[in-house]
Amino acid sequence: MEVMLCSLSLRLASHNLKLVNIASEIVRANSSTPNLINLNAYDIPYYNQEIEEKALPQAVLSLKDKMDHAKALILASPEYNFSMPGHFKNTLDWLSRCKPQPFKNKPILLLSASPGMVAGNRGLWSLRIPLEALGAFVFPTMFSLPFIHESFTDDHKFKDQESFNKLDEVVKSFLRFASTLSY
Repeated sequence: MEVMLCSLSLRLASHNLKLVNIASEIVRANSSTPNLINLNAYDIPYYNQEIEEKALPQAVLSLKDKMDHAKALILASPEYNFSMPGHFKNTLDWLSRCKPQPFKNKPILLLSASPGMVAGNRGLWSLRIPLEALGAFVFPTMFSLPFIHESFTDDHKFKDQESFNKLDEVVKSFLRFASTLSY
């Protein structure tokens, strides 16, 4: 099963990128194929209906194609002002204009990491709403890692085995869930 993984942060040193990289190792260890996507590779303009009326941007169509090939998605998102990053909301708006809708019936796991105690969890709740409205099967359990700046070794491994075990179990449960869907 191919699983597309993406950090919704654009920073190259993103905490959420570290988290998604570890999740990709768990995906691979469980006989699935991880496909890591970097949103910086897609030059997606601000949504504008006048642009859409001419044609969907090639970057949007390329990202949709990647999504179409994946059986499931794992998204790791920072929290911006109690919400999702604005650039990803824009990306969602563009992808929602594609036919067929790439989020419809797609299993999605949401992750977050943050230096704070709430760990980006509020942003995940705001992300669930449009994903579910677009017909995605957002996995009920989300994983949020607080105090991320204290959580990793220099080689990007968890310092705390309990945190790794929780992520490992959430990803494994999600993979079982995604593999049972026949869409």
